[in-house]
Amino acid sequence: MKQPLNRTISVAPMLDWTDKHCRYFLRQISKHTLLYTEMVTTGAIIFGKGDYLAYNQAEHPVALQLGGSDPGDMARCAAEAQKYGYDEVNINVGCPSDRVQNGRFGACLMAEPATVAECIKSMQAEVDIPVTVKSRIGIDDMDEYQDLTHFIDIVSQAGCDIFTVHARKAWLKGLSPKQNRDVPPLMYDRVYQLKQEFPELNISINGGIKTLEQTQQHLQHVDGVMIGREVYSNPYLLAEVDQRFYQDPAPIKTRVEIVQAMLPYVEQQISEGARPWHIARHMLGLFQGQAGGRIWRRYLSQNGTKREVGIELLTDALDTLLEAQAKATKFQSEMLP
Repeated sequence: MKQPLNRTISVAPMLDWTDKHCRYFLRQISKHTLLYTEMVTTGAIIFGKGDYLAYNQAEHPVALQLGGSDPGDMARCAAEAQKYGYDEVNINVGCPSDRVQNGRFGACLMAEPATVAECIKSMQAEVDIPVTVKSRIGIDDMDEYQDLTHFIDIVSQAGCDIFTVHARKAWLKGLSPKQNRDVPPLMYDRVYQLKQEFPELNISINGGIKTLEQTQQHLQHVDGVMIGREVYSNPYLLAEVDQRFYQDPAPIKTRVEIVQAMLPYVEQQISEGARPWHIARHMLGLFQGQAGGRIWRRYLSQNGTKREVGIELLTDALDTLLEAQAKATKFQSEMLP
């Protein structure tokens, strides 16, 4: 097997969010953060008519998150992922949605560690890229620490040595996927304890992490930190990651430089049939907390879905933002004594 990726910082796989456009955008902010695809099911890859594995080479390092539980299908899809050039294949053992449960994958597999173990063995027999697992700390009434260690022990003995653990349990009955992201309490200490008990494993923590200061604190206890929704709503959070966690001395891009870096990509995607909004929707939070940030979001939201819009969606939005910032700066200077 190839050497594990540097997974100090990663962005969580998020359905309907971390598509190829989102990942290309985030890569303009951080060169080293490990990015994950949305979950793709084995059925989509094997039987689907679309190309569910397509991505841009600029996205590396990039991992495929796979949803499934049949060892043969999982192995077949892992082999396809390696053929496409993915840096890792991750098994989804954390999603609590009904649709996922009906397909017998996601968080419900925490009750079937032997099944996950068989998938690991079958997949590793076909590929030499890392095969990893993303799980919760428990499900329903199987939420004691011993339940978690039982799962980790069986799966790790099958050959998996890289785990990302969302520090919340999942209620498979009674809570929606959205509620499962907020209602069950975060139990970071349980993930820390897991790392202490299994020091030979590479363990990343996920759930409710909003700042790089929090990230730094977690890294005192675990090997990596996976950030989810906060990156999506405030993507510029990643701007300092390369210097701070990967010792990369390259200068940090400004938000304006990031928009400008996206323009050739947007033009190319438009020429291939994509609509600008498919890309721009991932960029709404780029100026969060900045002067003109609301103007940026409002301009993109109001104009992004118009059929006739092109690359000017972003260029005009940027011009509107910069004009508003210039007016604000001038007003502030005039108000000074």
